[in-house]
Amino acid sequence: MYRSFLFVFLFWLQTGFAQNLDYRVLHQLNKNTYPQWDAAMKHLSFSVYVLEPIPPVAISLHGYFKKDKTILWNGYKSAISLCFALAVSTAMKYGIDRPRPYQTYPNDIIRRDHSDTPSFPSGHTTAAFATATSLSLTYKKWYVAVPAFAYAGLAAYSRMRLGMHYPTDVAAGMVIGSGSALLTWKIAEIIAEKRKKKTLIPGD
Repeated sequence: MYRSFLFVFLFWLQTGFAQNLDYRVLHQLNKNTYPQWDAAMKHLSFSVYVLEPIPPVAISLHGYFKKDKTILWNGYKSAISLCFALAVSTAMKYGIDRPRPYQTYPNDIIRRDHSDTPSFPSGHTTAAFATATSLSLTYKKWYVAVPAFAYAGLAAYSRMRLGMHYPTDVAAGMVIGSGSALLTWKIAEIIAEKRKKKTLIPGD
């Protein structure tokens, strides 16, 4: 289902209607200049790659010192899902090779950041949503999930505000990031279930 959704999304992205809507939404989010807000969005965007290693390490340390194997394993899964999400995102970037919006519309889209990589999907959004989903799956508390996804959503917005990504770039990043974490947790669950069944087989 995850792959089917991504295929449909990519197909829709190629249509003229989608491209026009993508541009119009981005133009509304990117236009005008607000120095303090734009500076804050640039700092927020920069913080994603600086902070992304912290949650997997923090979760692992929490599990280690609490002697909780489940939380410790969740820390490992968080790291795996983040690496997997970024690998998928990077592969798609260079495979699709979509120009940045400020390159396609130099007279309409204001460039407020720098990057030499292709546009689709958004790596910042991918990382932010992979981390937010992992934190939510680990602790399952609203006071963890709400701030985590609020930060991820604001990071996604910042990439559009800075003129670095189209809405479809960040939407794909959301799907890849959250989907990678959910997939990692599901695979781990299947492996754990198979191991449990194996230990129950007499004579093994």
